[in-house]
Amino acid sequence: TGASFVFILTYLHILRGLNYSFTYLPLSWISGLILFLIFIVTAFMGYVLPWGQMSFWGATVITNLLYFIPGLINWVCGGFIINDPTIKRFFILHFIFPF
Repeated sequence: TGASFVFILTYLHILRGLNYSFTYLPLSWISGLILFLIFIVTAFMGYVLPWGQMSFWGATVITNLLYFIPGLINWVCGGFIINDPTIKRFFILHFIFPF
């Protein structure tokens, strides 16, 4: 699909940068890493949404990995289980992150 192709191009771009400019431009790599993490979070939020491919159980398991940061799970998920408020938050965050 188109989303998979975007990730393939992103990984190829990262590999090209590793080959040519990793040691010369550390600030560019740090900012690129931050953008890549936002890219991954945005994709995950869209993947968890109801019309995505992930089940509620899979979304619950993966979002429960956020428990290691106190208070973050209540802000992101609104509780310990994936339900309607969580899906609404993910929907909003999925469209806010790219901007």
